[in-house]
Amino acid sequence: MVEIMWHLTGYWTSLTILLVLCLFLRPPGSHASVSYKPNIVLILADDLGIGDVGCYGNDTIRTPNIDRLAKEGVKLTQHIAAAPLCTPSRAAFLTGRYPIRSGMDATNDYRVIQWAGASGGLPPNETTFAKILQQQGYTTGLIGKWHQGVNCESRNDYCHHPLNHGFDYFYGMPFSLMNDCQITQPPEKDRVLRTKFWLYTQTIGLAVLTLAIARLTGLVSVTWKIITCFAWFGFLFFASWFSSYGFIRYWDCIMMRNHEITEQPMVVERTTSLILREAISFIERNKHGPFLLFVSFLHVHTPLITTELFLGKSRHGLYGDNVEEMDWMVGRVLDAIDKKGLKNTTLTYFASDHGGFLEAQEGKAQLGGWNGIYKGGKGMGGWEGGIRVPGIFRWPGVLPADTVIDEPTSLMDIYPTVAYLAGGIVPQDRVIDGRNLMPLLQGSIQHSEHEFLFHYCGMYLHAVRWHQKDSGALWKAHYVTPIFQPEGAGACYGRRVCPCFGEGVTHHNPPLLFDLSRDCSEAKPLSSPTEPLFDTVISRIERAVQEHRQTLTPVPQQLSLYNIMWKPWLQPCCGTFPFCWCDKEGDSAHPAL
Repeated sequence: MVEIMWHLTGYWTSLTILLVLCLFLRPPGSHASVSYKPNIVLILADDLGIGDVGCYGNDTIRTPNIDRLAKEGVKLTQHIAAAPLCTPSRAAFLTGRYPIRSGMDATNDYRVIQWAGASGGLPPNETTFAKILQQQGYTTGLIGKWHQGVNCESRNDYCHHPLNHGFDYFYGMPFSLMNDCQITQPPEKDRVLRTKFWLYTQTIGLAVLTLAIARLTGLVSVTWKIITCFAWFGFLFFASWFSSYGFIRYWDCIMMRNHEITEQPMVVERTTSLILREAISFIERNKHGPFLLFVSFLHVHTPLITTELFLGKSRHGLYGDNVEEMDWMVGRVLDAIDKKGLKNTTLTYFASDHGGFLEAQEGKAQLGGWNGIYKGGKGMGGWEGGIRVPGIFRWPGVLPADTVIDEPTSLMDIYPTVAYLAGGIVPQDRVIDGRNLMPLLQGSIQHSEHEFLFHYCGMYLHAVRWHQKDSGALWKAHYVTPIFQPEGAGACYGRRVCPCFGEGVTHHNPPLLFDLSRDCSEAKPLSSPTEPLFDTVISRIERAVQEHRQTLTPVPQQLSLYNIMWKPWLQPCCGTFPFCWCDKEGDSAHPAL
């Protein structure tokens, strides 16, 4: 009996040792499987150029915290936005789908949500990653910029609001930062149109005054009734446009906590502190997890609101100051994760919604980002500078450290990736364009699951990327490209943002073809004489375009002219409309932040 017990004890001891070895002595290149639901922190910058970050080659702007993320995790070098502007890019990020599928891209020149009081926005029938994680028991929060709409039919229906799209908590800006939010900045929204309205108003006023003087002096016999009608017409015309454009700070530059407006208009000087305070507080409140935190920075969008701590500290003027402050904010969020002992149980991700805004200038000062060696920038649907963005993942013990992956990936991939980690299932009743990145990030597969990526400008297909995995080639065909102003300048400085259609673009037949694996700057287009595979590649890409278009179905256009118009009855208001102003934050921003 003793001998039997001895053998059994030895057997169980050997089995235990074997199990330990299986768990801890993994083959090189393999990484731990995860049996728990990790916390997920997604950090998205606004308008940050890929060339503005140290770990992507910038040696003049200091980004130590973002660089630390890359050192401790995985850096993607071909991370692609699904659109080159805020609203459609973020819609794709939240849903894992090209924005054309949800009606979140436009056929007109207005390619983003234009007013907080507009009726367009992310449709309620779209399922965001936040909604999937919420269903899996996650506490979900969004801190910062939304820009996906607020209301549909009434001031308080909140059909597009973050709380209606899977977020348990929202603090931030339902719209987007712009020059109009800062009194000292020149107007930005519809600047040309507003100038015309002022001119028309002044013309009408001058005409009424001239008629009145002529009538008084007896030069004309126009009745006072007609002059009064002209005067009323001028007043109504003025009131009709000034009621919206004259109060943009009150209509759009607001801060909300859940459904409550906390600042109208927002006090831009303290927004950084408030957003940072809210992000850290969310982590501390939910440290026992699992939680999803989406930190959506207002940085580095113009007008580049920067605190005194960072003003004048960089080598690239106000823009560099703003980037360095944003990096500091990333560091504070990482510190909050680390101090709560959550580093090894948290997937942290950093990216930008699209490329840098090249046309943002004030005199000789550059107020927009730099996209490194990549051509083009914000608003350009095809050129790499508008859509190639930083992409960094960190998860110690699960993802390898200091690793670079040079495979095509997309912001849309975040959707299925976080759904997989949370144990959720992506919707089966619609096309999901993103792919789960975990096998690629962990090294269990060597190539991206994306064979083709389609690059839209508004609802117009401008370019297509084909990853020919067997040869290693990365082909990109441009069907439409913007016409730069002035010629050869590399951006549309005359228009401020490049158009998607009309006289401001050039159509290419055959398409411009580049092999990004050899020419990532898209400097030398290929042709039949210079590339033997030219016709074969173009033919394969065109077949992929036809297959892709067969998956598209008609949907309501959220960025139609009607849906992007300001509607007074939809305007978020913390008082009785039109008397909308309040400050419920006071001096609550913590100075230490």
